[in-house]
Amino acid sequence: MKLNFRLWSRAEGIAESGEDVEIRQRSKPSLKNLFFAFFRLGLTAFGGPAMVAHIKELSVGRHNWLDEEKFKDGVILCQTIPGATAMQTAAYVGFRARGIEGALASFVGFGLPAFLLMLILSSLYARYHEVHGIISLFNGLQVAVVAIVAHATYSFGRTTFKNYKEILLALASAFGLWAGVSPFIVILAAALLGIVSLSDKGIIPDSFDRESDGYSLKQFSVLLLIMFSGLLMLYLLDTKIFNLAVLMMRIDLFAFGGGFASVPLMLHEIVNVRGWLDSKTFMDGIALGQVTPGPIVITSTFVGYLIYGTAGAIVATVAIFTPSFLMVIAIIPVMDRLRTYVYFLRATRGILASFVGLLFFVTVKFALAVPWDVLRILLVCAAFAALIKKLDILYVVLATAVISIVVF
Repeated sequence: MKLNFRLWSRAEGIAESGEDVEIRQRSKPSLKNLFFAFFRLGLTAFGGPAMVAHIKELSVGRHNWLDEEKFKDGVILCQTIPGATAMQTAAYVGFRARGIEGALASFVGFGLPAFLLMLILSSLYARYHEVHGIISLFNGLQVAVVAIVAHATYSFGRTTFKNYKEILLALASAFGLWAGVSPFIVILAAALLGIVSLSDKGIIPDSFDRESDGYSLKQFSVLLLIMFSGLLMLYLLDTKIFNLAVLMMRIDLFAFGGGFASVPLMLHEIVNVRGWLDSKTFMDGIALGQVTPGPIVITSTFVGYLIYGTAGAIVATVAIFTPSFLMVIAIIPVMDRLRTYVYFLRATRGILASFVGLLFFVTVKFALAVPWDVLRILLVCAAFAALIKKLDILYVVLATAVISIVVF
């Protein structure tokens, strides 16, 4: 039996005191429980990468589907490959809990609420060509979003930072993002700085387990076959909708730095190159993507609906998420092997610090967009305190929305 060095306590990982650490048996959820747990979380998926902290609370703290070290591995993986970080983290957790079927259950569950809401809003927009009233309805949630992202920054910073060098790395990453440096460059620089500047203290390389977490090459091959078969069917049925699918997949492949990186790519291809939508209509779609739960790339649902109706919305949405989902599944075994090297573990600490920097940058960016007054300041403080006290995020968002509608 292999000795696992990742013994951890629920609160802070490995206990610092000399007391014995109680080893909890990792639970194995059903696919149904995975789906509905992430569906419920997806209803409140505001704040983009900030949702990673709440995925951690759900999977590590509340249900013990995986330990904190493996969760951090997932954050590193999803931070370094293109695609929407929170969506990919949901897939990663599902994979660790129940293999490829679990990854599909959690990924679809987390993204489905955003898709359904955007589909409804796209239908209303197509009928009435009005978005301002919808945005006004959601504007009060800006305060909740700031609280969610600020809490995520605090939560990840508290468990990530071990010394002042990691804090400096996080601040440097935030400054680089503010200065307009590509997120991919920021992540790469953080990894390199982690290798050269961070010590090996507390780093214990893992032994490689070929059978870890039920990875199945056969199942992955089936997924690839389904994807290519779907593309072939689209090509035979309608070349226009096939071109839409290929375009969305290509956008996802180059969306380094999270979902926001896909926005300029989508704008260029949809408006400037193909002229499928005009600039104003596309920006209305971006606005809806920002004020609804889910990643900003859910704008693909809006684009697909306005071009080809419900079928276009489904195809565009599936296509924009498929490549990054497959990348998560494909790279996990590589990540497990790399964890046997100390230099890789140093790099991961640098990447985690850059992720905290990203959250801090997003917090500041969202906060500057809010027209602050005394009531909003009190509301954001109350929402932040509620999240610190581990009140369910769904209740925090609902309470903030109700107060916003009444007060603002």
